Amino acid sequence: MSRKLPDVSNIERLELFGEDYNPTATIENQEGQKLSLQVYYQLALDFGGIGPKAANSGLLMYGSHADEARANPGRHPNIDRLIDILENDYYLSVKAVPRRKRNAG
Repeated sequence: MSRKLPDVSNIERLELFGEDYNPTATIENQEGQKLSLQVYYQLALDFGGIGPKAANSGLLMYGSHADEARANPGRHPNIDRLIDILENDYYLSVKAVPRRKRNAG
């Protein structure tokens, strides 16, 4: 991964939607999902959503993690999703949900 990924500290989660704006998945800003949150957010910024071209770019961003996912289907569901988009030619829209500001005091 030679590309610098975006800061996602102000994002609570990404919501992914398929056709007819049906929710398909959520990527939370939590340990174990931060890389996926960063990759998917960058794809949304670069492509406006995630279709085959974006999915291919995302797999390149994951680097060796994508190889691991291909060798172990089901272990990395967010990478598996990009592989599926690439193989089955569909599109997901992405909604970034900001973190709520906490009141001091």
